[in-house]
Amino acid sequence: MISEEQFNREIKGIISNAIREDVGDGDHSSLACIPKSATGRAKLLVKDEGIIAGIAFAKEVFSYVDEGLEVETLINDGSKVTHGDIAFYVKGSSQSILKSERLVLNAMQRMSAIATKTNFFVNLLEGTDTKILDTRKTTPGIRALEKWAVKIGGGENHRFALYDMIMLKDNHIDFAGGITKAIEKTQHYLRDTGRDLKIIVEARNLQEIKEILKSDGVYRILIDNFNYEDTREAVRLIGGKCLTESSGGINEETIRNYAECGVDYISSGALTHSVYNMDLSLKAV
Repeated sequence: MISEEQFNREIKGIISNAIREDVGDGDHSSLACIPKSATGRAKLLVKDEGIIAGIAFAKEVFSYVDEGLEVETLINDGSKVTHGDIAFYVKGSSQSILKSERLVLNAMQRMSAIATKTNFFVNLLEGTDTKILDTRKTTPGIRALEKWAVKIGGGENHRFALYDMIMLKDNHIDFAGGITKAIEKTQHYLRDTGRDLKIIVEARNLQEIKEILKSDGVYRILIDNFNYEDTREAVRLIGGKCLTESSGGINEETIRNYAECGVDYISSGALTHSVYNMDLSLKAV
């Protein structure tokens, strides 16, 4: 996984690029009718139900735009919210509040939707030892926000990107000439480059599970698109030699059944690619 320092750089990059995109050479609507010296206060109003996420990010945005803006937090990230709740107040320069508004809302609405969906899946897994993972199926440019939201919702992050973990999927295996060759070449590569990266290998059937188990150094086996019976058999074959992860079209109706097969993780792209934004607004008070 990426370090906290790398993650913070990602967040700063998202903010600077989003402000560049949205503000350009100036928020001329505000500049045209609001004096530079004007101050005001606004509230983040919840108009929906779910798990709130992005409050800490909003503070980063306000600070980036204007260090003089002050935020009074009433509800913390990860809390359940309902229609009419006020998450925070922000006060200071009216121009700065308006310059920050759209980025704060866009980010928080999406992050809250992801946190809410993740929390729903987490609750479906309650009582099992299985944890829910996200994937790289994220919105380009804001992956850090979406993975942050998964954590807020109670889920866990898979690899952040291509550079922080080795994941040998079907195409890698086929292009490399098979599972054993793919693993051997990967291990040579890691030794030659001095990299310490965990290796995940995808299996498409039980025979591939058996072949993967002949190689040492595999951190986790991805049990992809297996039915329940074969998933249970795969877990039995693996027998704790490495971690297990189920994936492939698993939804709210099937996730519990896969967890009860004994896998350590279930990964779902739906956490980040199939959500409806939470309704939030920033209102002057």
